Amino acid sequence: AGMEGSGDVSRADWRLALWTLCSVLLPVLITAWCSFQRSRRQLLIRDIFRKSKHDWHYTDLFGQPSYCCVCAQHILGGAFCGCCGLRASERCLKKADQRFLCKEIMMRGAGGAPSSMPHHWIRGNVPLCSCCMVCKQQCGTQPKLCDYRCVWCQYTVHDECMVDCLRTEDCTFGEFKDLIIPPYYLTTINQMRKEKRTSYEKVVPYCRKQWMPVIVLANTRSGNNMGETLLGEFKMLLNPVQVFDLSKIAPAKALQLCTLLPCNTVRVLVCGGDGTVGWVLDAIDEMKIKGQELYIPQVAILPLGTGNDLSNTLGWGAGYAGEVPVEQILRNVMEADGVTLDRWKVQVTNKGYYNLRKPKVFTMNNYFSIGPDALMALNFHAHREKTPSLFSSRIINKAVYFFYGTKDCLVQECKDLNKKLELELDGERIELPNLEGIIVLNIGYWGGGCRLWEGMGDEPYPLARHDDGLLEVVGVHGSFHCAQIQVKLANPVRLGQAHTVRLILRSSKMPMQVDGEPWAQGPCTVTITHKTRALMLYHSGEQTDDDDASSLSE
Repeated sequence: AGMEGSGDVSRADWRLALWTLCSVLLPVLITAWCSFQRSRRQLLIRDIFRKSKHDWHYTDLFGQPSYCCVCAQHILGGAFCGCCGLRASERCLKKADQRFLCKEIMMRGAGGAPSSMPHHWIRGNVPLCSCCMVCKQQCGTQPKLCDYRCVWCQYTVHDECMVDCLRTEDCTFGEFKDLIIPPYYLTTINQMRKEKRTSYEKVVPYCRKQWMPVIVLANTRSGNNMGETLLGEFKMLLNPVQVFDLSKIAPAKALQLCTLLPCNTVRVLVCGGDGTVGWVLDAIDEMKIKGQELYIPQVAILPLGTGNDLSNTLGWGAGYAGEVPVEQILRNVMEADGVTLDRWKVQVTNKGYYNLRKPKVFTMNNYFSIGPDALMALNFHAHREKTPSLFSSRIINKAVYFFYGTKDCLVQECKDLNKKLELELDGERIELPNLEGIIVLNIGYWGGGCRLWEGMGDEPYPLARHDDGLLEVVGVHGSFHCAQIQVKLANPVRLGQAHTVRLILRSSKMPMQVDGEPWAQGPCTVTITHKTRALMLYHSGEQTDDDDASSLSE
Protein backbone atom coordinates (compact mmCIF):
# COMPACT_ATOMS: atom_id res chain seq x y z
CA ALA A 1 0.00 0.00 0.00
CA GLY A 2 2.89 2.32 0.81
CA MET A 3 4.52 1.66 -2.57
CA GLU A 4 1.21 2.27 -4.38
CA GLY A 5 0.84 5.58 -2.56
CA SER A 6 4.36 6.68 -3.50
CA GLY A 7 3.65 5.72 -7.15
CA ASP A 8 0.54 7.90 -7.20
CA VAL A 9 2.53 10.80 -5.78
CA SER A 10 5.27 10.45 -8.42
CA ARG A 11 2.65 10.29 -11.19
CA ALA A 12 1.02 13.41 -9.79
CA ASP A 13 4.42 15.12 -9.73
CA TRP A 14 5.03 14.19 -13.36
CA ARG A 15 1.59 15.51 -14.36
CA LEU A 16 2.28 18.75 -12.51
CA ALA A 17 5.68 19.07 -14.16
CA LEU A 18 4.14 18.35 -17.58
CA TRP A 19 1.37 20.92 -17.12
CA THR A 20 3.90 23.45 -15.86
CA LEU A 21 6.10 22.83 -18.89
CA CYS A 22 3.10 23.21 -21.23
CA SER A 23 1.94 26.40 -19.50
CA VAL A 24 5.42 27.87 -20.00
CA LEU A 25 6.14 26.59 -23.50
CA LEU A 26 2.72 27.21 -25.05
CA PRO A 27 2.78 31.05 -24.64
CA VAL A 28 6.38 31.08 -25.86
CA LEU A 29 5.45 29.06 -28.95
CA ILE A 30 2.37 31.20 -29.62
CA THR A 31 4.45 34.38 -29.25
CA ALA A 32 7.15 32.98 -31.55
CA TRP A 33 4.52 31.95 -34.12
CA CYS A 34 2.88 35.38 -34.00
CA SER A 35 6.27 37.10 -34.36
CA PHE A 36 7.09 34.90 -37.34
CA GLN A 37 3.74 35.66 -38.99
CA ARG A 38 4.14 39.38 -38.28
CA SER A 39 7.63 39.40 -39.80
CA ARG A 40 6.37 37.47 -42.81
CA ARG A 41 3.49 39.90 -43.21
CA GLN A 42 5.82 42.88 -42.96
CA LEU A 43 8.11 41.39 -45.62
CA LEU A 44 5.14 40.87 -47.94
CA ILE A 45 3.94 44.46 -47.34
CA ARG A 46 7.44 45.81 -47.93
CA ASP A 47 7.64 43.83 -51.16
CA ILE A 48 4.32 45.28 -52.35
CA PHE A 49 5.48 48.80 -51.41
CA ARG A 50 8.73 48.31 -53.35
CA LYS A 51 7.14 46.99 -56.57
CA SER A 52 4.06 49.21 -56.57
CA LYS A 53 3.47 52.34 -58.66
CA HIS A 54 1.60 53.76 -55.69
CA ASP A 55 3.49 55.75 -53.06
CA TRP A 56 2.39 53.47 -50.22
CA HIS A 57 3.01 54.31 -46.56
CA TYR A 58 1.89 52.50 -43.42
CA THR A 59 0.30 54.06 -40.34
CA ASP A 60 -1.02 52.59 -37.11
CA LEU A 61 -3.70 55.28 -36.81
CA PHE A 62 -5.33 57.44 -39.48
CA GLY A 63 -6.01 61.07 -38.65
CA GLN A 64 -9.68 60.88 -39.69
CA PRO A 65 -12.37 58.14 -39.99
CA SER A 66 -11.18 55.90 -42.82
CA TYR A 67 -12.54 52.98 -44.84
CA CYS A 68 -10.78 50.33 -46.91
CA CYS A 69 -11.16 51.02 -50.64
CA VAL A 70 -11.54 47.26 -51.33
CA CYS A 71 -13.72 45.75 -48.60
CA ALA A 72 -15.30 49.09 -47.48
CA GLN A 73 -14.76 48.18 -43.82
CA HIS A 74 -13.87 50.80 -41.22
CA ILE A 75 -10.11 50.73 -40.46
CA LEU A 76 -8.10 52.44 -37.73
CA GLY A 77 -4.73 51.90 -39.42
CA GLY A 78 -3.35 50.50 -42.63
CA ALA A 79 -1.70 51.55 -45.89
CA PHE A 80 -2.29 54.84 -47.70
CA CYS A 81 -0.94 56.24 -50.95
CA GLY A 82 0.83 59.58 -50.63
CA CYS A 83 -0.02 60.54 -54.23
CA CYS A 84 -3.64 59.55 -54.88
CA GLY A 85 -4.94 59.13 -51.32
CA LEU A 86 -6.08 55.48 -51.53
CA ARG A 87 -6.48 53.73 -48.16
CA ALA A 88 -6.52 49.98 -47.64
CA SER A 89 -6.42 47.50 -44.82
CA GLU A 90 -3.41 45.24 -44.48
CA ARG A 91 -5.23 42.18 -45.84
CA CYS A 92 -6.67 44.08 -48.84
CA LEU A 93 -3.43 45.88 -49.74
CA LYS A 94 -2.45 43.54 -52.59
CA LYS A 95 -5.93 43.75 -54.18
CA ALA A 96 -5.96 47.54 -53.86
CA ASP A 97 -2.54 47.78 -55.47
CA GLN A 98 -3.67 45.67 -58.45
CA ARG A 99 -7.17 47.11 -58.82
CA PHE A 100 -6.63 50.88 -58.62
CA LEU A 101 -4.32 53.10 -60.68
CA CYS A 102 -2.26 55.82 -59.02
CA LYS A 103 -1.64 59.32 -60.37
CA GLU A 104 0.31 59.00 -63.60
CA ILE A 105 3.04 61.51 -64.37
CA MET A 106 2.58 60.81 -68.10
CA MET A 107 -0.44 59.57 -70.06
CA ARG A 108 -0.26 55.96 -71.20
CA GLY A 109 -1.09 54.99 -74.76
CA ALA A 110 -1.88 58.55 -75.82
CA GLY A 111 -1.59 58.95 -79.57
CA GLY A 112 -0.80 62.27 -81.24
CA ALA A 113 -0.51 65.35 -79.03
CA PRO A 114 -3.24 65.19 -76.36
CA SER A 115 -4.30 68.49 -74.79
CA SER A 116 -6.73 67.24 -72.14
CA MET A 117 -7.49 64.25 -69.91
CA PRO A 118 -10.54 62.97 -68.00
CA HIS A 119 -11.01 63.10 -64.24
CA HIS A 120 -9.35 60.38 -62.17
CA TRP A 121 -11.95 59.49 -59.54
CA ILE A 122 -11.15 57.72 -56.26
CA ARG A 123 -14.05 56.52 -54.10
CA GLY A 124 -14.27 57.23 -50.37
CA ASN A 125 -12.19 58.96 -47.69
CA VAL A 126 -12.85 62.42 -49.13
CA PRO A 127 -11.39 65.41 -47.25
CA LEU A 128 -13.42 66.70 -44.33
CA CYS A 129 -15.66 69.72 -45.10
CA SER A 130 -15.44 69.16 -48.88
CA CYS A 131 -18.46 70.08 -51.02
CA CYS A 132 -20.04 68.30 -53.96
CA MET A 133 -19.28 70.01 -57.29
CA VAL A 134 -22.84 69.21 -58.48
CA CYS A 135 -25.20 69.96 -55.58
CA LYS A 136 -22.77 72.07 -53.45
CA GLN A 137 -23.65 70.07 -50.32
CA GLN A 138 -21.06 68.60 -47.94
CA CYS A 139 -19.48 65.27 -48.92
CA GLY A 140 -18.23 62.40 -46.78
CA THR A 141 -20.84 62.81 -44.03
CA GLN A 142 -21.99 59.17 -43.97
CA PRO A 143 -20.11 56.61 -41.80
CA LYS A 144 -19.15 54.37 -44.74
CA LEU A 145 -17.07 54.30 -47.92
CA CYS A 146 -18.89 56.87 -50.00
CA ASP A 147 -18.52 59.74 -52.49
CA TYR A 148 -15.77 60.43 -55.02
CA ARG A 149 -12.73 62.71 -55.28
CA CYS A 150 -10.69 63.55 -58.40
CA VAL A 151 -6.98 63.18 -57.61
CA TRP A 152 -6.05 66.06 -59.95
CA CYS A 153 -8.61 68.86 -59.50
CA GLN A 154 -9.56 67.73 -55.93
CA TYR A 155 -13.28 68.15 -56.75
CA THR A 156 -15.65 65.86 -54.81
CA VAL A 157 -19.00 64.36 -55.87
CA HIS A 158 -21.72 62.47 -53.99
CA ASP A 159 -22.43 58.88 -55.03
CA GLU A 160 -25.92 59.89 -56.09
CA CYS A 161 -24.63 62.95 -58.02
CA MET A 162 -22.06 60.96 -60.01
CA VAL A 163 -23.33 60.61 -63.57
CA ASP A 164 -21.69 59.09 -66.64
CA CYS A 165 -20.80 62.47 -68.16
CA LEU A 166 -18.65 63.29 -65.11
CA ARG A 167 -16.67 60.08 -65.59
CA THR A 168 -15.60 61.12 -69.10
CA GLU A 169 -15.54 64.91 -68.59
CA ASP A 170 -12.18 66.66 -69.07
CA CYS A 171 -10.42 67.56 -65.82
CA THR A 172 -9.74 71.28 -65.31
CA PHE A 173 -7.02 70.65 -62.66
CA GLY A 174 -8.92 72.89 -60.27
CA GLU A 175 -7.58 75.82 -58.29
CA PHE A 176 -3.92 75.03 -58.96
CA LYS A 177 -4.13 74.47 -62.73
CA ASP A 178 -1.53 77.23 -63.26
CA LEU A 179 0.97 75.37 -61.03
CA ILE A 180 0.42 71.75 -62.15
CA ILE A 181 2.39 70.10 -64.95
CA PRO A 182 -0.30 67.98 -66.70
CA PRO A 183 0.59 64.38 -67.66
CA TYR A 184 -0.45 65.03 -71.28
CA TYR A 185 2.08 67.87 -71.49
CA LEU A 186 4.95 65.59 -70.48
CA THR A 187 3.70 62.93 -72.92
CA THR A 188 3.76 65.42 -75.80
CA ILE A 189 7.18 66.80 -74.85
CA ASN A 190 8.58 63.28 -74.61
CA GLN A 191 7.30 62.46 -78.09
CA MET A 192 8.76 65.70 -79.50
CA ARG A 193 12.15 65.01 -77.94
CA LYS A 194 12.21 61.56 -79.52
CA GLU A 195 11.56 63.28 -82.86
CA LYS A 196 14.29 65.84 -81.98
CA ARG A 197 11.85 68.76 -82.05
CA THR A 198 12.35 71.50 -79.43
CA SER A 199 9.69 74.08 -80.39
CA TYR A 200 7.28 73.64 -77.48
CA GLU A 201 5.47 76.97 -77.92
CA LYS A 202 2.25 75.48 -79.29
CA VAL A 203 1.97 72.69 -76.73
CA VAL A 204 -0.84 73.05 -74.17
CA PRO A 205 -0.47 74.52 -71.55
CA TYR A 206 2.96 75.88 -72.65
CA CYS A 207 1.13 78.46 -74.74
CA ARG A 208 -1.04 79.66 -71.83
CA LYS A 209 0.29 82.97 -70.45
CA GLN A 210 -0.90 82.38 -66.87
CA TRP A 211 0.92 79.04 -66.53
CA MET A 212 3.66 79.19 -63.87
CA PRO A 213 4.60 75.57 -63.04
CA VAL A 214 6.07 75.02 -59.59
CA ILE A 215 8.81 72.58 -58.58
CA VAL A 216 8.92 71.55 -54.91
CA LEU A 217 12.31 70.68 -53.40
CA ALA A 218 11.97 69.38 -49.82
CA ASN A 219 14.78 68.56 -47.41
CA THR A 220 13.33 65.82 -45.21
CA ARG A 221 16.21 66.25 -42.75
CA SER A 222 15.19 69.82 -41.88
CA GLY A 223 12.72 70.61 -39.09
CA ASN A 224 10.74 68.14 -36.97
CA ASN A 225 10.20 65.60 -39.77
CA MET A 226 7.89 68.10 -41.46
CA GLY A 227 9.60 67.46 -44.80
CA GLU A 228 8.19 63.92 -45.08
CA THR A 229 4.65 65.12 -44.38
CA LEU A 230 4.94 67.99 -46.85
CA LEU A 231 6.21 65.71 -49.61
CA GLY A 232 3.01 63.66 -49.43
CA GLU A 233 0.72 66.69 -49.27
CA PHE A 234 2.34 68.36 -52.27
CA LYS A 235 2.21 65.11 -54.27
CA MET A 236 -1.54 64.95 -53.57
CA LEU A 237 -2.13 68.44 -54.99
CA LEU A 238 0.44 68.51 -57.83
CA ASN A 239 1.93 66.09 -60.33
CA PRO A 240 4.30 63.81 -58.34
CA VAL A 241 7.01 64.53 -60.94
CA GLN A 242 7.13 68.11 -59.61
CA VAL A 243 7.99 67.07 -56.04
CA PHE A 244 11.55 66.04 -55.10
CA ASP A 245 13.11 64.72 -51.91
CA LEU A 246 16.56 66.35 -51.63
CA SER A 247 17.79 63.49 -49.46
CA LYS A 248 17.42 61.23 -52.53
CA ILE A 249 18.14 63.53 -55.49
CA ALA A 250 20.47 66.53 -55.80
CA PRO A 251 18.96 69.95 -56.64
CA ALA A 252 21.04 70.23 -59.83
CA LYS A 253 19.39 67.11 -61.23
CA ALA A 254 15.88 68.06 -60.09
CA LEU A 255 16.17 71.52 -61.65
CA GLN A 256 16.76 70.04 -65.11
CA LEU A 257 12.97 69.74 -65.28
CA CYS A 258 13.00 73.53 -65.84
CA THR A 259 14.46 73.00 -69.33
CA LEU A 260 11.22 71.27 -70.41
CA LEU A 261 9.08 74.20 -69.26
CA PRO A 262 8.49 77.74 -70.58
CA CYS A 263 11.34 80.23 -70.15
CA ASN A 264 11.21 82.60 -67.16
CA THR A 265 7.99 81.14 -65.74
CA VAL A 266 9.05 78.32 -63.39
CA ARG A 267 8.78 78.83 -59.63
CA VAL A 268 10.70 76.66 -57.15
CA LEU A 269 9.50 76.15 -53.59
CA VAL A 270 12.37 75.14 -51.28
CA CYS A 271 11.20 73.41 -48.10
CA GLY A 272 14.11 73.58 -45.66
CA GLY A 273 16.43 75.89 -43.78
CA ASP A 274 18.67 78.65 -45.11
CA GLY A 275 21.38 76.05 -45.79
CA THR A 276 19.03 74.14 -48.10
CA VAL A 277 18.17 77.39 -49.91
CA GLY A 278 21.87 78.09 -50.42
CA TRP A 279 22.32 74.57 -51.82
CA VAL A 280 19.54 75.15 -54.35
CA LEU A 281 20.88 78.60 -55.33
CA ASP A 282 24.30 77.04 -55.96
CA ALA A 283 22.62 74.53 -58.30
CA ILE A 284 20.90 77.42 -60.11
CA ASP A 285 24.31 79.09 -60.57
CA GLU A 286 25.49 75.86 -62.20
CA MET A 287 22.60 76.19 -64.67
CA LYS A 288 23.98 79.61 -65.67
CA ILE A 289 27.40 78.07 -66.29
CA LYS A 290 25.78 75.41 -68.52
CA GLY A 291 24.16 78.15 -70.64
CA GLN A 292 20.64 77.59 -69.29
CA GLU A 293 20.02 81.23 -68.23
CA LEU A 294 16.62 81.30 -69.96
CA TYR A 295 15.34 78.53 -67.67
CA ILE A 296 16.43 80.07 -64.37
CA PRO A 297 13.50 79.75 -61.89
CA GLN A 298 12.36 82.11 -59.15
CA VAL A 299 12.76 80.72 -55.64
CA ALA A 300 10.24 80.76 -52.77
CA ILE A 301 10.96 79.39 -49.28
CA LEU A 302 9.02 77.29 -46.80
CA PRO A 303 11.21 77.59 -43.65
CA LEU A 304 11.86 74.33 -41.80
CA GLY A 305 15.24 75.11 -40.21
CA THR A 306 16.23 76.83 -36.94
CA GLY A 307 17.30 80.37 -37.89
CA ASN A 308 15.52 80.98 -41.23
CA ASP A 309 16.74 84.59 -41.47
CA LEU A 310 16.65 84.60 -45.29
CA SER A 311 13.06 83.37 -45.41
CA ASN A 312 12.13 85.97 -42.79
CA THR A 313 13.76 88.70 -44.90
CA LEU A 314 11.76 87.61 -47.95
CA GLY A 315 8.48 87.50 -46.03
CA TRP A 316 8.04 83.72 -45.74
CA GLY A 317 8.20 83.69 -41.94
CA ALA A 318 10.66 82.55 -39.28
CA GLY A 319 9.55 78.91 -39.14
CA TYR A 320 6.83 76.53 -40.36
CA ALA A 321 5.23 73.97 -38.05
CA GLY A 322 2.16 72.95 -40.06
CA GLU A 323 -0.04 75.85 -38.96
CA VAL A 324 -0.74 76.96 -42.57
CA PRO A 325 -2.50 74.51 -44.95
CA VAL A 326 -0.47 73.39 -47.95
CA GLU A 327 -3.16 74.84 -50.23
CA GLN A 328 -2.51 78.30 -48.76
CA ILE A 329 1.24 77.88 -49.25
CA LEU A 330 0.66 77.23 -52.97
CA ARG A 331 -1.59 80.29 -53.16
CA ASN A 332 1.19 82.36 -51.58
CA VAL A 333 3.66 81.06 -54.17
CA MET A 334 1.29 82.05 -56.99
CA GLU A 335 0.79 85.56 -55.57
CA ALA A 336 4.42 86.27 -54.61
CA ASP A 337 6.40 89.04 -56.32
CA GLY A 338 9.79 88.63 -57.94
CA VAL A 339 12.83 90.26 -56.27
CA THR A 340 16.60 89.85 -56.51
CA LEU A 341 19.05 88.70 -53.84
CA ASP A 342 22.73 89.67 -53.84
CA ARG A 343 25.09 86.71 -53.45
CA TRP A 344 28.67 87.27 -52.30
CA LYS A 345 32.01 85.52 -52.68
CA VAL A 346 33.93 85.03 -49.42
CA GLN A 347 37.60 84.18 -49.95
CA VAL A 348 39.72 83.16 -46.96
CA THR A 349 43.49 83.17 -47.59
CA ASN A 350 45.66 81.68 -44.85
CA LYS A 351 48.56 83.83 -43.77
CA GLY A 352 51.98 82.49 -44.73
CA TYR A 353 50.64 79.85 -47.17
CA TYR A 354 49.87 81.97 -50.24
CA ASN A 355 51.80 79.71 -52.61
CA LEU A 356 51.11 76.37 -50.94
CA ARG A 357 47.42 76.27 -50.06
CA LYS A 358 44.44 77.25 -52.15
CA PRO A 359 42.21 79.89 -50.54
CA LYS A 360 38.90 78.70 -49.08
CA VAL A 361 36.00 80.07 -51.12
CA PHE A 362 32.42 80.30 -49.82
CA THR A 363 29.21 81.76 -51.23
CA MET A 364 27.35 84.02 -48.81
CA ASN A 365 23.62 84.77 -48.92
CA ASN A 366 22.94 85.94 -45.35
CA TYR A 367 25.96 87.04 -43.34
CA PHE A 368 29.59 86.47 -42.37
CA SER A 369 30.73 86.88 -38.78
CA ILE A 370 33.75 86.55 -36.55
CA GLY A 371 33.36 86.52 -32.78
CA PRO A 372 30.82 85.35 -30.18
CA ASP A 373 27.93 84.39 -32.49
CA ALA A 374 30.33 82.32 -34.64
CA LEU A 375 31.62 80.69 -31.44
CA MET A 376 28.06 79.73 -30.43
CA ALA A 377 27.45 78.27 -33.90
CA LEU A 378 30.75 76.34 -33.71
CA ASN A 379 29.93 74.83 -30.30
CA PHE A 380 26.38 73.99 -31.43
CA HIS A 381 27.68 72.39 -34.63
CA ALA A 382 30.24 70.27 -32.74
CA HIS A 383 27.63 68.89 -30.33
CA ARG A 384 25.10 68.26 -33.10
CA GLU A 385 27.71 66.21 -34.99
CA LYS A 386 28.21 64.01 -31.89
CA THR A 387 24.52 63.47 -31.06
CA PRO A 388 22.32 64.52 -34.02
CA SER A 389 19.20 62.84 -32.60
CA LEU A 390 19.04 65.38 -29.75
CA PHE A 391 18.84 68.34 -32.15
CA SER A 392 15.61 67.53 -34.03
CA SER A 393 13.54 70.25 -32.32
CA ARG A 394 13.70 73.95 -33.12
CA ILE A 395 13.04 74.79 -29.43
CA ILE A 396 15.90 72.54 -28.24
CA ASN A 397 18.24 74.06 -30.82
CA LYS A 398 17.48 77.58 -29.61
CA ALA A 399 17.88 76.48 -25.98
CA VAL A 400 21.37 75.13 -26.78
CA TYR A 401 22.27 78.42 -28.48
CA PHE A 402 21.06 80.26 -25.37
CA PHE A 403 23.24 78.04 -23.15
CA TYR A 404 26.39 78.75 -25.16
CA GLY A 405 25.58 82.45 -25.33
CA THR A 406 25.24 82.59 -21.54
CA LYS A 407 28.50 80.69 -21.14
CA ASP A 408 30.34 83.12 -23.42
CA CYS A 409 29.04 86.08 -21.39
CA LEU A 410 31.06 84.69 -18.47
CA VAL A 411 34.15 83.40 -20.30
CA GLN A 412 34.54 86.09 -23.03
CA GLU A 413 36.69 83.96 -25.32
CA CYS A 414 36.66 86.55 -28.15
CA LYS A 415 37.65 89.70 -26.22
CA ASP A 416 40.11 92.30 -27.64
CA LEU A 417 39.17 91.46 -31.25
CA ASN A 418 40.03 95.02 -32.30
CA LYS A 419 43.67 94.38 -31.34
CA LYS A 420 43.84 91.23 -33.50
CA LEU A 421 41.95 92.39 -36.58
CA GLU A 422 42.08 95.06 -39.29
CA LEU A 423 38.95 96.09 -41.22
CA GLU A 424 38.85 97.73 -44.66
CA LEU A 425 35.63 98.95 -46.33
CA ASP A 426 36.04 99.66 -50.07
CA GLY A 427 39.80 99.93 -49.51
CA GLU A 428 39.53 102.39 -46.60
CA ARG A 429 40.80 101.23 -43.22
CA ILE A 430 38.34 101.62 -40.34
CA GLU A 431 39.47 102.36 -36.79
CA LEU A 432 37.85 99.79 -34.54
CA PRO A 433 36.57 100.47 -31.01
CA ASN A 434 36.82 97.83 -28.29
CA LEU A 435 34.87 94.88 -29.79
CA GLU A 436 34.44 91.12 -29.44
CA GLY A 437 32.76 90.46 -32.80
CA ILE A 438 32.17 91.80 -36.32
CA ILE A 439 29.16 90.83 -38.47
CA VAL A 440 28.89 91.51 -42.21
CA LEU A 441 25.23 91.52 -43.29
CA ASN A 442 23.63 91.02 -46.70
CA ILE A 443 20.02 90.64 -45.49
CA GLY A 444 17.83 92.49 -43.00
CA TYR A 445 17.43 89.74 -40.40
CA TRP A 446 20.05 88.08 -38.23
CA GLY A 447 20.09 85.72 -35.25
CA GLY A 448 16.66 84.16 -35.78
CA GLY A 449 14.52 87.27 -36.36
CA CYS A 450 16.50 90.34 -35.20
CA ARG A 451 16.95 93.37 -37.49
CA LEU A 452 20.57 93.94 -36.49
CA TRP A 453 21.45 96.99 -38.62
CA GLU A 454 18.44 99.02 -37.47
CA GLY A 455 18.87 98.03 -33.79
CA MET A 456 16.30 99.83 -31.64
CA GLY A 457 15.17 101.88 -34.65
CA ASP A 458 15.72 105.18 -32.84
CA GLU A 459 18.46 106.47 -35.16
CA PRO A 460 18.04 107.67 -38.79
CA TYR A 461 19.99 104.96 -40.59
CA PRO A 462 18.90 103.65 -44.02
CA LEU A 463 17.28 100.22 -43.88
CA ALA A 464 19.38 97.20 -44.86
CA ARG A 465 18.46 95.80 -48.27
CA HIS A 466 19.23 92.49 -49.95
CA ASP A 467 19.38 93.84 -53.50
CA ASP A 468 21.45 97.07 -53.39
CA GLY A 469 24.93 95.61 -53.88
CA LEU A 470 25.97 96.85 -50.44
CA LEU A 471 27.02 95.04 -47.28
CA GLU A 472 26.28 96.37 -43.79
CA VAL A 473 29.13 95.93 -41.29
CA VAL A 474 28.48 96.10 -37.54
CA GLY A 475 30.39 95.34 -34.37
CA VAL A 476 29.23 93.82 -31.07
CA HIS A 477 30.73 94.05 -27.59
CA GLY A 478 29.92 90.42 -26.71
CA SER A 479 27.17 87.84 -26.28
CA PHE A 480 25.28 89.98 -23.77
CA HIS A 481 25.32 92.89 -26.22
CA CYS A 482 23.93 90.55 -28.94
CA ALA A 483 21.11 89.55 -26.58
CA GLN A 484 20.31 93.21 -25.85
CA ILE A 485 20.13 93.98 -29.58
CA GLN A 486 17.77 91.04 -30.18
CA VAL A 487 15.25 92.41 -27.65
CA LYS A 488 15.76 96.02 -28.91
CA LEU A 489 17.46 97.30 -25.76
CA ALA A 490 20.68 98.34 -27.53
CA ASN A 491 22.06 99.37 -30.91
CA PRO A 492 24.97 97.66 -32.69
CA VAL A 493 28.24 99.47 -33.36
CA ARG A 494 27.62 100.49 -36.98
CA LEU A 495 30.94 100.46 -38.83
CA GLY A 496 29.63 101.30 -42.30
CA GLN A 497 28.35 100.03 -45.65
CA ALA A 498 30.55 98.87 -48.53
CA HIS A 499 30.70 97.03 -51.84
CA THR A 500 33.89 95.20 -50.81
CA VAL A 501 34.90 94.16 -47.29
CA ARG A 502 38.37 93.02 -46.25
CA LEU A 503 39.32 91.65 -42.81
CA ILE A 504 42.89 90.81 -41.82
CA LEU A 505 43.30 88.54 -38.78
CA ARG A 506 46.88 89.12 -37.65
CA SER A 507 47.26 86.67 -34.79
CA SER A 508 45.56 83.89 -32.77
CA LYS A 509 42.72 81.58 -33.82
CA MET A 510 39.14 82.92 -33.99
CA PRO A 511 35.74 81.36 -34.72
CA MET A 512 34.18 82.38 -38.06
CA GLN A 513 30.98 81.47 -39.88
CA VAL A 514 29.34 81.96 -43.26
CA ASP A 515 25.55 81.46 -43.25
CA GLY A 516 25.64 79.28 -40.15
CA GLU A 517 28.56 77.07 -41.29
CA PRO A 518 31.25 77.67 -38.61
CA TRP A 519 34.95 76.85 -38.35
CA ALA A 520 38.00 77.88 -36.28
CA GLN A 521 40.38 80.04 -38.33
CA GLY A 522 44.00 81.05 -37.78
CA PRO A 523 45.72 84.19 -39.15
CA CYS A 524 44.27 85.00 -42.56
CA THR A 525 42.81 87.59 -44.92
CA VAL A 526 39.04 87.48 -45.60
CA THR A 527 37.83 89.26 -48.75
CA ILE A 528 34.10 89.61 -49.50
CA THR A 529 33.10 90.69 -53.03
CA HIS A 530 29.89 90.62 -55.06
CA LYS A 531 29.37 87.35 -56.97
CA THR A 532 25.95 87.26 -58.63
CA ARG A 533 22.24 87.87 -58.10
CA ALA A 534 19.55 85.27 -57.51
CA LEU A 535 15.90 85.52 -58.56
CA MET A 536 13.73 85.12 -55.46
CA LEU A 537 10.04 85.41 -54.58
CA TYR A 538 8.85 87.85 -51.93
CA HIS A 539 5.68 87.24 -49.91
CA SER A 540 4.25 90.29 -48.17
CA GLY A 541 2.27 88.59 -45.41
CA GLU A 542 4.72 86.96 -42.94
CA GLN A 543 7.22 89.57 -41.68
CA THR A 544 8.40 89.62 -38.09
CA ASP A 545 8.65 93.43 -38.02
CA ASP A 546 5.55 94.87 -39.69
CA ASP A 547 6.95 98.39 -39.82
CA ASP A 548 9.86 97.27 -41.99
CA ALA A 549 7.96 94.91 -44.25
CA SER A 550 6.98 97.35 -46.97
CA SER A 551 10.50 98.61 -47.49
CA LEU A 552 11.82 95.20 -48.50
CA SER A 553 9.51 94.83 -51.48
CA GLU A 554 10.18 98.24 -52.97
